[in-house]
Formats: sequence, structure tokens, C-alpha cells
Amino acid sequence: MASADAVMDINSRINIHLMGIGGAGMSGLALLLCAMGHSVSGCDTEETFYVGKVRSDGMKVSMGHHRTHLDEYAPQLIIHTSAIAVDHPELIEARKREIKVARRADILSTIFNAKRGVGIAGTHGKTTTSSMTALVAEFAGLDPTVAIGGEMSDIGRNAKLGKGEYMVAELDESDGSFEMFSPEIAIVTNIDWDHVDYYPTCDSVVEAFGRFAEGRKPGGHLIACGEDPGIRAMLRKSGEKAVMYGWGIGWDWGATGVTHISGGGVKYAVCRRGKKIDEVCLGVSGEHNILNSLAAFAAGELMDIPFESSRGSLQRFNGAKRRLQYVGESRDVLVYDDYGHHPREIAVTMRAVLSVFPRKLHIVFQPHRYTRTQALYRDFASVLGGAHAVYLLPIFSADETPIPGVSSFMILDELHAQGLKDAVVCGDFQEAAEQVCSAVKPGDIILTVGAGNIESLGGQIVKRLEAGV
Repeated sequence: MASADAVMDINSRINIHLMGIGGAGMSGLALLLCAMGHSVSGCDTEETFYVGKVRSDGMKVSMGHHRTHLDEYAPQLIIHTSAIAVDHPELIEARKREIKVARRADILSTIFNAKRGVGIAGTHGKTTTSSMTALVAEFAGLDPTVAIGGEMSDIGRNAKLGKGEYMVAELDESDGSFEMFSPEIAIVTNIDWDHVDYYPTCDSVVEAFGRFAEGRKPGGHLIACGEDPGIRAMLRKSGEKAVMYGWGIGWDWGATGVTHISGGGVKYAVCRRGKKIDEVCLGVSGEHNILNSLAAFAAGELMDIPFESSRGSLQRFNGAKRRLQYVGESRDVLVYDDYGHHPREIAVTMRAVLSVFPRKLHIVFQPHRYTRTQALYRDFASVLGGAHAVYLLPIFSADETPIPGVSSFMILDELHAQGLKDAVVCGDFQEAAEQVCSAVKPGDIILTVGAGNIESLGGQIVKRLEAGV
């Protein structure tokens, strides 16, 4: 449920201040609110890519969180991320002054639920699936409102305010807030145990997704991947019926005849309710992106978009930022970057890379959160062990308090136990760049992976390779 403080008419133009504006989700909400005519400001603890994006739209952003922002920006509403404690001094002072306080999901769900919402949820793949679905709706002329947790390469930002009746949004399960959204079309890509600080067991994750599916608007539709065991468990428990997609012809939407294109991309035949209807050539690589596209095709049909229109838009899809994104090439060494921060995501990305580029793979990995590393370090090592060499960075805390004894060395010890000798822990980005650049040979590929601030490392590696140092 939305917090009591959040009950206000956000359609009336007011001053709004966002704490944590540098994150993908919060920056997207800031862009929407600014486009709606509000005066928007924000603060965060560090300069990020998304801080630059909101500043370019004229929003003022301060570094650090401090109660002085209440005087500086005179907000009538403060929106904060779930990572910021409710007893933060800035929020305490706001309540003393009777300034409304809300979480991101309180406000975004208010906007979303007033629209014909297409909500994309899932442990993995939801950013790309959301981006594909948004492009399908945009290309068909529906002019949707969009809010996604990563930048769409095709529109150059992660949110836009449309004039149409649909809203396409990526919905985050990390703190349970996705249950506040009531989609007309709900998509669930998969269900896995992640965000272990919030969900104590895998069953608790399955149950949460079941409640999300049940919470769609009356007469609304559910689209789900039939290949995923977590989704099958959810459907058994909830009794929900869904439009299903997966491999082969036994689904509402299926894919057959997959061909990986040398240099990038995939081709496959689309099947609808057991019948082949056409071939599709995607510019993005990996079998996981075929499944993501099937979800977008299914959503397009439910929005009454002709198949040929959806096909045309998906064949133009350029991917989402930090989803197996090409960074550069030097000395016949390719450099890619990916947001993966769960073992299953990294495994899928590695398969996609190696299916297109059968080269020696060097992975630089930045673990994300102490709780996730503690719970899944053996799984991380099992997946990363498939690389030629692994370079581990310190854990990115994401505002978590360090846990004694939990570090990247837990993954390293497991890798060494598995027999991977070419695995090290690097103290910082500079050391990681030095190590990987001294080890790679012409024809190799470097993949930087993680949900923290590692996105800048790929560019540093390319520059070092170009300089020959």
C-alpha cells in the first residue's frame, strides 16, 4: 500500500525533491515528473550517468543528502528510494515541517495505475523486455508513457511522458513494491531467488510474484515464460492462467530454428499457437533475447498491434544500455559491458558472448551487495569458472552495511578450488585494467560485469589497450 504521506494530487504542479536521483529508476521518475510540469530537484551520494541526464533536462542536483535541501529547494513532496532509511535526518526534518514524503513506487504506481499499464516484472531480463515492449508500442504509434530501469538506446533515455493511453513500465520486486501496481497487461519473465535481504526463501519470491499477477486490473492479461521453473511454480500455486511463451511450437508464442549470426544477432522463426508465421532477425545476441522478444510480441498482440508492426520494431531494436553493450575494440580485443549481478544473469550473458564470439573470455566482475555475495558466492564461482580468466573487484555495497568476513575473496577461493588458476582480486579499477590488459592476447574478448559503478571501466580498458600500456 502507498504510504499515507503520499496521498496527494501529483497532477497539481508542485516542487518535488528526489533523494537518490542518480539511480536508473529514480532518474526516470524525475524525467516523468519534470515533463508533467513539476519543478524537480534531487540529491545523491555520487555523480552517475543518470545525474548527467536529469541535469541536461534542467533539474538541479546536489551531492549528498542533507536537511538543508529543504530550504534550498522548498519541496512540497520528497520522494526517496528504499535504500534510504525512513529515519534519515532529511526525512525526519521533512516530516517535522509537514512536507509530504513518499517512496518511488508510491508515486510511480499512482501514474501507472491511472493508465492502461503494461507492467514487466521478473528477476532477470525485465529491462530488455520492457525496452522491447515500449519500442513495439512506440513504433505502432501508440505514444506510450515509458519508465524503464535502464536507458533505451532507441530513444536515448529511460523514461518519457507520452500522450497515449498506455504506460510501459519495468517493475522492481526488490522491496516488494511491484505489488502496488495494477497492470492491464502483466509480463513475468522469470522468477529466481535474489534480493536475499528482503526475501528469506525462494518460495517467498514465488508467492510475491503470484500476488503481483493476481493484482492486475479486472479483465487484464498475464504473459509468462513457460520455460521458467519459478513461473511454473507460481502458476501452480496461484491457479492463474497466462499467455505462455517459450521454445518450440507448444506455446502461445514460440521460437524455432535459431541461428546465431556471426558478429552479433540472432535469427529465428516465430510460431503463434503452434503455427509458424514468419522469421525474425534481431540485432541483439543471445537466446535470452529471443525469449524477451516473444514476450514483446505477445504484449503487442494484446495491444491490438499488427504482427508486422511488432516485427519491424523489434528488428530495429538496438538494445538497452549495459545489456551486453559493445564498448570498443583495440588490438583485436573486443570489450563489452553488462549489468548482470546474479549468477543466472551472468551465465546467460556468457553463453550469448561465446555463441557469437568463440574467443578466450576475460571477465572483470564487481559483486553487488554483501548479502547477495554471502548467499550466492559458490554459484558466482561456478558460473565464472567457465571463463578463461576472472578479475574480481571489491563488493559494491549499494548502501548496505559490510558483513564481517564477506568479501570477493569468498568467490576467489571457490574459483581456485575449482581449478581456475587465472583468477585474482583487484583492489580497484586501475589495478583491474592493468591486470586484464597485460593478460589479453589479440583475438580475446573482455567482459565487464556488475550492477555497481563498473560501467566506466570498459572505456578505461579500451583507452589502455589503445595506448599499448
